[in-house]
Amino acid sequence: MSHVNIYVHLVFSTKHRYPFLNTLELRKMMWSHMKENAQEKGIHIAVVNGYMEHCHCLVSLNKNQSIREIAQMIKGESSFWMNKSGLLKEKFQWQNDYYAVSVDDSSFKRVLNYILNQEKHHAKLPFQDEHESLLEKFKKSEANCN
Repeated sequence: MSHVNIYVHLVFSTKHRYPFLNTLELRKMMWSHMKENAQEKGIHIAVVNGYMEHCHCLVSLNKNQSIREIAQMIKGESSFWMNKSGLLKEKFQWQNDYYAVSVDDSSFKRVLNYILNQEKHHAKLPFQDEHESLLEKFKKSEANCN
């Protein structure tokens, strides 16, 4: 019997980092919808949260799922839902790209809390600065592997 225990911290932003999700109420509706819809599709999202122009998901992969497929399903369906809902006047879109990093057992709680506290976190640090920091961290870890 196969057993898979892989958590991935998935981060993606809105098209051109436009602040579509500019109210707490709208963000809560989006995150709730994402989690419910993912569950219906057999995707386990431990936590989802974000800010006006981006989203963080802590996702558990099963043996039949890839990061690409999960990101595509979450982003594609949530864009479709937001546009169908009529909650925005403009067309909602996520950027094509995403950031994904594995989360080990010892980091799980720290990452979970980090995602849960996005509102507080981004009151102090703009997403652009966070994004650059994530990319820099990725480049350092990639350099250590070479």
